[in-house]
Amino acid sequence: MPAEIIDGTAIAKQIREEIKDRVDGLVRDHGVRPGLGVVLVGEDPASRSYVSMKEKACEKAGIYSVEVHIPADTPQQTIMDQVRAYAEDGKIHGILVQLPLPDHVNEREVLLCVPPEKDADGFHPLLVGELWTQGVAPFMPCTPYGALELLKRSGVPLVGARAVIVGRSNIVGKPMGALLLKEHCTVTFCHSRTKDLPGVCREADILVAAIGRAQMITADYIRPGATVIDVGINRTDDGRLVGDVDFESAKEVAGKITPVPGGVGPMTITMLLYNTVNAAARKAGVL
Repeated sequence: MPAEIIDGTAIAKQIREEIKDRVDGLVRDHGVRPGLGVVLVGEDPASRSYVSMKEKACEKAGIYSVEVHIPADTPQQTIMDQVRAYAEDGKIHGILVQLPLPDHVNEREVLLCVPPEKDADGFHPLLVGELWTQGVAPFMPCTPYGALELLKRSGVPLVGARAVIVGRSNIVGKPMGALLLKEHCTVTFCHSRTKDLPGVCREADILVAAIGRAQMITADYIRPGATVIDVGINRTDDGRLVGDVDFESAKEVAGKITPVPGGVGPMTITMLLYNTVNAAARKAGVL
């Protein structure tokens, strides 16, 4: 029997309705409208698309959103000055510096300009430290946080589950592991030097693919009945969007699986909005 499809679009819609209700309450009861400030540097098509979708999502949720679009050759200091301007703006509760930044820019130095209390992406070292030491942080990285919500809202058992994560990036792989540890999963990280990668993956109750290689994870990597979360977004030569999982073969083995597109992707923006609203609520003293 083919796998149950985890519909990220439907789950994201449900959460965004909850977010809109919270925004309405903050405005009505506390006179606070959550605000998100975005810094976009350069003309990367994927970044432009993401920012455009973010703006539409903010508008529907009632979140104030402002974007500064800076040319790719802008000096790093100018970019940092813009981030600091958002940090000092009382209408802005969450800040997003759209990555990647141009090669001449030190991403770490720019991201450190974002105050932890306004870091809607959850990348500040203080937040990362809280996530690893406490299992939770005021704001958590949006993509893995969204993937966790997919698991929870799809009824996937987490306590005691064996979770295997293919990928160890600071943006997805590592924080995904920290979040699953908090949920009492037994977590294994895999990477390019993992021996017998298919064999390790087949031990998973929950398999998270975040390796950045199109359709690398085939049915041979999946234990029958396992839940597969595909974080990858890759464009093929013929223009199709595909994940890190070979969906057609994997769905015949997995118990539950996320598609690409329509799986984890919609959740990333959703959790960015969620973090922004939480930042506004904290500033208002109601969280």
